[in-house]
Amino acid sequence: MLFISQKVNLFAVLLIVCSVINIHGQTPPVSVLDQMKPKTPKSNLPNIVLIYADDLGYGDLSCYGASKVSTPNIDRLAKEGRLFTDGHSTSAVCTPSRYALLTGEYPFRINNYSPVFCEDKLLIDPKKTTIASLLKLKGYRTACVGKWHLGFGDKPKPDWNKDLKPGPLEVGFDYFFGLPVVNSHPPFVYMENRRIVGLDPSDPLIYKRGGKTHSREYPNKHTVPKSKKMPSVIGGKAAHDLYIDEFIGEKLTQKALSWMNKQSQPFFLYFASHNVHYPITPHPYFHGKSEAGLRGDFVQELDWSVGELISAVERFGVFENTLFIFTSDNGAVIHGIKGDVLQSLGHTPNGKLKGRKFGVWEAGHRVPFIACWPNKIPAKSTSDALIANMDLLPTLAAITKQELSSSEARDGFNQLALFMEGDPVSARDELILQPHKRSHTSLRKGDWIYIPGAGDGGWMPAKSGDKTPQLYNLKTDPYQSDNLIFDNPEQASLMEKRLEEMLVERGVTADIRRNIKGKNGEEQ
Repeated sequence: MLFISQKVNLFAVLLIVCSVINIHGQTPPVSVLDQMKPKTPKSNLPNIVLIYADDLGYGDLSCYGASKVSTPNIDRLAKEGRLFTDGHSTSAVCTPSRYALLTGEYPFRINNYSPVFCEDKLLIDPKKTTIASLLKLKGYRTACVGKWHLGFGDKPKPDWNKDLKPGPLEVGFDYFFGLPVVNSHPPFVYMENRRIVGLDPSDPLIYKRGGKTHSREYPNKHTVPKSKKMPSVIGGKAAHDLYIDEFIGEKLTQKALSWMNKQSQPFFLYFASHNVHYPITPHPYFHGKSEAGLRGDFVQELDWSVGELISAVERFGVFENTLFIFTSDNGAVIHGIKGDVLQSLGHTPNGKLKGRKFGVWEAGHRVPFIACWPNKIPAKSTSDALIANMDLLPTLAAITKQELSSSEARDGFNQLALFMEGDPVSARDELILQPHKRSHTSLRKGDWIYIPGAGDGGWMPAKSGDKTPQLYNLKTDPYQSDNLIFDNPEQASLMEKRLEEMLVERGVTADIRRNIKGKNGEEQ
């Protein structure tokens, strides 16, 4: 009988094992949902979960029209909330986009147009109000989990072997875990609060231009920077060994859920996913899950992370008192003027929009933008009103009933009406848009966009015979196929003048804009 019982138990175990292994023989990412415990709300204020995807384009989600990838969890937020069709990252570049998101002001105010790397100091003045520091004033517990990419310390070349401060904790976050820089550039390590995880003092991290790091190689991962002029960090093998590219999404999601599980109400989570930035390294379980190659699989892994965050809040019993905001730091990377290899698979990461990441054409900065707050934001609603990522700080100030001074969130607008009302009108009519090149800093005003130069101001140069400057009416020509610069000279002149006025008001003069390259010219 004991032998039979053991056989039955073994069979049961085998059934369980088989049930969690997919057809490729890979187990799903490890979930910590079973650890989530119900919470007793201690505040009438909502929990806030801000999900910031990386290089996710306007056409990457099924709720925005993609057919070769499936994103049911993100789609759920859209179905139970509001989907914006004219949502923008203020910059088409990762670092300045994150600065705008957290501070509510244009990154050109601090002369930031480019990504930062391991040698760069913190871009955000610790005295400046951020989303995190604002919410702390109302008793929120705050966390940043994911990609930071805004620098550390108060001077260049911070010491990676000591406390990296000022950093996330000095600008309002109670907790940080994640990637200190970006998954394409060194160091390839995890950081928790102010310290590198697993660092062996006898094997410190050392600056070395062009130096090779201890990390597995992938296409578009700079274990050895392409140029010796680019910064690199060597050493720290033990810390680098803890960083396994295919399991970053799993690790970050676990850390986010575990932190939320420890909080009482209310809490603010800034989940800055590394999906779907190069290198493209989805968890093995997701390989082949989409019909759009590994990058499509990477998108579906992101959707899994979003599903875990939603499920955790449901298990806490506070889903109806949680505001979810989902957007992206900029548009998707594609290669070449004619498009990307993904098009051969039937997937266009930026939809029908013109351009790509780094550029000021629409694909560089028009991104998915979704807000979900059950019973507050109308379900199954869509808005074509203009909204930008830097509008979130003043909007959250309004939600938490806080007044901002004139020096706080200087360029953001309170868009609470866009979230809550049935037929909303945007609080903004103008938006300055930043590509990688200062010379192409552009103005969106109403339905029009004015671009001072030829090409996209990023990595897509002008073609011979292109008219310059550029003027498009996005209402009649959303895909920017017809440059109306010669057909509407009065409109172009008005916008050129208005752009100059707005820049001068914010301390940017024409001679500064003529410096067409950022601090770091290398693409991410």
